[in-house]
Amino acid sequence: MTVSKDVSGGVALWRRIADAIRLDIVGGKLASGDRLPTEALLAERFSANRHTVRRALAVLAEEGVVGAEQGRGTFVRSARRLSYPIGRRTRFREGLRGQAASLVSQSLSHRIENATAAVAAALGLKPGAKVVRTEGLSIADGRPISRSTTWLPYRLFPDFAERIAQLQSTTAVFASYGIDDYARASTRISARHADVEETKLLGLAPGAILLVSEAVDVDSAAIPISYALSRFPAERMELVV
Repeated sequence: MTVSKDVSGGVALWRRIADAIRLDIVGGKLASGDRLPTEALLAERFSANRHTVRRALAVLAEEGVVGAEQGRGTFVRSARRLSYPIGRRTRFREGLRGQAASLVSQSLSHRIENATAAVAAALGLKPGAKVVRTEGLSIADGRPISRSTTWLPYRLFPDFAERIAQLQSTTAVFASYGIDDYARASTRISARHADVEETKLLGLAPGAILLVSEAVDVDSAAIPISYALSRFPAERMELVV
């Protein structure tokens, strides 16, 4: 009989199993409609017992990633993801054009704050300089696909929050300040588990994986105008560089 520990390396084994299956789907090893290996085979693969495997599959089923069919097994339900291209000229709405019938951006909150060392370095400011911070949520066809936090130099965009609420487009807001074009200076992508707040806002199950993008945009004079931290559910989005 295969025996497993509940925790390995500080991460519950059932969560590691769910993550691995998600990555199989994200990486294309499993497509929509494919049948997953049996619980016995999964238990053998992960050196786990069936109860632990069953818990991992239950979490994936809650997310809608897989579904069990009586007498047939467990199948991949939602392998389709939206593709977001990231390049020199990255625009969120343009990048998702044609992939979703509706795309809605919600402003969650905004405030003026003093830049941390990391934010100041990204924007070329002195630590403690005033910045505008905005929090947002993007929804495609009724599914949350991005949770974003954006910082901008206050001296350049003192009323950015008010303008974005009115114009509903970052590109349009920059244009209203006389910035007709801007470009991506850098993008850093990583992955991690969603925290409690992200899990709730993005409608995810505990343990869901996020793709995290840290991006700096600059104007035509190469002056940093925004630093954004965006979190995308890996099961719903792929970032194409």
